[in-house]
Amino acid sequence: MSDIQTKYQKLAQEFAKLRAQNQVLKKAVIEEQGKQTQFKDAIKERDQKVRKFEQEIDSLTFRNQQLTKRVNILQDDLEVAESRAKKGKNKVTTEPVARPKLEQNVIGEELRNKIQENERLHIQFNQSSAEHQQTMLSLQDRLYALENENSQHQRILETTQKQNKDMIERLQQDKARLEVKIRNMEKESGDAVMKAEKSEQELRILEEDLGSKLEVARKLITDKLPFNDTELRKFNALNVPTHDRKQQQRTKELVGKAKVLMSEMCSALSNFHTYTEQRTKIFPVDASAGSLSVVNAKFCTYLHENAAYLRSIEKSFNNFYDDITEDALTTLETATGLQDFSSKFSKYVSYLNKLLPYQLLSLEEECALSSCSQTLESRNMELHSALKKLTSAFTKLDSYVQLLAMTSKKSGDLPQANHREFFNKMISSVTYLSSIVKDVSKSYNFKVSLEHQLPTVTQKLKTTDECVVSSLISLVTCTGKLSNFMKSNVDMFSAPTSYRTRGHSFIQDDDQQGRMTSPTVSTLREKSVNYMAMLNKPSPDSVPYTQALNNRRVLVSSTESKEGLAQQLASNSDKISRLEQDREHWLLEAQLLQIKYDKEAMKVNRLQSQLQSHISGVHGPDLMRQVSNDSQEGSKADHKPTDPSLGSLSKQPMDFGESEETSRENLIKKHYTSKVSIMTNHRQMVDSKSVSFHSECRALHQRLSLAEKSKQKTQAELQKANQMILQLQGELSTTSRSYDDQLKMMSDHLCSLNEKLTSQKDEIDSLKLSMKQTAKKGKGK
Repeated sequence: MSDIQTKYQKLAQEFAKLRAQNQVLKKAVIEEQGKQTQFKDAIKERDQKVRKFEQEIDSLTFRNQQLTKRVNILQDDLEVAESRAKKGKNKVTTEPVARPKLEQNVIGEELRNKIQENERLHIQFNQSSAEHQQTMLSLQDRLYALENENSQHQRILETTQKQNKDMIERLQQDKARLEVKIRNMEKESGDAVMKAEKSEQELRILEEDLGSKLEVARKLITDKLPFNDTELRKFNALNVPTHDRKQQQRTKELVGKAKVLMSEMCSALSNFHTYTEQRTKIFPVDASAGSLSVVNAKFCTYLHENAAYLRSIEKSFNNFYDDITEDALTTLETATGLQDFSSKFSKYVSYLNKLLPYQLLSLEEECALSSCSQTLESRNMELHSALKKLTSAFTKLDSYVQLLAMTSKKSGDLPQANHREFFNKMISSVTYLSSIVKDVSKSYNFKVSLEHQLPTVTQKLKTTDECVVSSLISLVTCTGKLSNFMKSNVDMFSAPTSYRTRGHSFIQDDDQQGRMTSPTVSTLREKSVNYMAMLNKPSPDSVPYTQALNNRRVLVSSTESKEGLAQQLASNSDKISRLEQDREHWLLEAQLLQIKYDKEAMKVNRLQSQLQSHISGVHGPDLMRQVSNDSQEGSKADHKPTDPSLGSLSKQPMDFGESEETSRENLIKKHYTSKVSIMTNHRQMVDSKSVSFHSECRALHQRLSLAEKSKQKTQAELQKANQMILQLQGELSTTSRSYDDQLKMMSDHLCSLNEKLTSQKDEIDSLKLSMKQTAKKGKGK
């Protein structure tokens, strides 16, 4: 039910968001519609003004044409009158002379009036055209400014809408989250009140029950338990002992020092084995130039495995150090971590026993070489015996380490009185190991010094031998430090455990020697602590069976409805794709029909222009003939010289006006058809963009799903890579530490070589002085 409520809440939130968005969008649409109507009204007004200006221009051009025709007619009349005047010079009559003069004065006055009127009309035309141009420019500037302001306002509106939308969504989310939180808090408060009431009832019941049980227990204690029986030590050994924390801190400090010495010893042994492998690959046969012998190849493969054994030894001892805590007593009986260290050390000793025969055979192969002298062979045999002693010393030390680890087992009950003797024997074995390592280093140094005198020795072999010698020197120092450490702390190792078990008031009995606690005390203590922690954990919330059944029914029905919705979605998507295809088809058909319509309109316009030209070509000569006849008749008349021409001209402009109206209608028709075609093209572009955007959204959704899958894969790979990085960092730390140790050994070795060189130089100088003194004494004699 909670899931359904959350779903309904989500749907209500989404509905509120959509309703708020719808209101904002309605307001924006209304504002845009108002702006669009304003712009349309402004455009209509401008179109009306443009039409007025065009009509005025047309009327001016028409009147100009009339005036030009009238001037031409008057000029023709003037020429005819002049020609008649020349012909009638001989006739001296008063009327004919006066009539042409009168006609000339009338014609001149009329001509001047027409010219002035023409100038005035030209001036008005120029002024009107200039005003029209200025108004057009000002309107264009105003239009550009209004468009810029509109775009700025649109951007500001979009930003504010986006900000308000984000703010509204965020506030709605916060509101929904707070409402859910309030409901949960109310529910939790109600549950807490119910739990408090129940706990109060249970507390009263428990107080009554515990009170009755306490009375029974007190009665039993007073009647049946007069004392505590602590006679059996095997039961008292299971008690958690009380101990001194200072001694535990001292134990942890000593184990930490031993850990440092053990890591140094492991790094020195690893360097010795690694450099021995490099030397075997170089001498007696270089692996890069030729093939190694079977013994040396096997020996190299075994030497290459040294890191696994030595690293496990170091890791086991580090784990033993980490297991030591201050809240528990650590003794030989409770130090169970030494068992893992003992097993790893035994594996390394068996590894040394596996290496020994191959190492001895490799030395024997070096002795069998033709370049090996007798002294070098003797040094090799000394090293041969020293290596045998080294392996036996490690085997002896392994037996003591196993006995030390067996103390924490039931089968290995080492008496407390023998601890000091045991540690003394172990110290003697470590001291013996240190002396054997010194012998190995000394014999190897002698061997190397003899080998370096041979002419066939390369510089690579010399550097490798120096590295081996430095690793042996570091091993000598490590074993010496370990021996001194155990000698100085033997009292602490062999001292009896200073703790008191529950049931005793003394540390140890004189009659009953042996351990006073069991090794299982630490494990039992850990189990009890874990059990108490588990009891303190709250029990997980369980779902009632009926509610689980209802949830399952809802889940099944939701999955079925989901499948049905998926099928409906697929069918609707198919229908949409088919409708899109049909729409594209009809769009293409409309474009073809538009092209056909344009062609037919062009043909109609062409035919109309041809018809007009034909009509003007047919009626033009008759019109000119009629005008000439009227002018001749007007010259004979006294007061009506211009009426026939005016009549003929009044007929012509009417026909001209009708053709202008048709041409204007055609222009308007063309203008709106072009606008319609542009709008259709724009609509087609918008539809194609919407389709492309829809396809891009689908592709982006698919890419998003793929990216999420790849993100999950990369996260898994990243986790693996982090694990690998941690592992490599551990290996890098070990290798860097080994290299640091090697550099230290090399520096120590170089210092020792410098000391040797200085001592040899001093000996040579002293020998030279003694030789000079003996020579002087011989000459004196």
